[in-house]
Amino acid sequence: MNYTYLTTEELSDRIKYDSRTIRNQLKDSVLIEGVHYIRPFNGRKILFIWQKIEELMLNGYDDDIPFVGGA
Repeated sequence: MNYTYLTTEELSDRIKYDSRTIRNQLKDSVLIEGVHYIRPFNGRKILFIWQKIEELMLNGYDDDIPFVGGA
């Protein structure tokens, strides 16, 4: 499967959330590293996997992915 990789700003444009909200509130609580985003070449740059995020928005959480966020 071919994936579409997006920067934080590109994801922000697509889902209409501020890029700071993505970085500070969604990343690592709703969006999980290795599932919804990657850090290519073990770097600081983050690339979001559009197909995985779109699936999450449409279908909710998969039971195989633990929820890390707090209430």
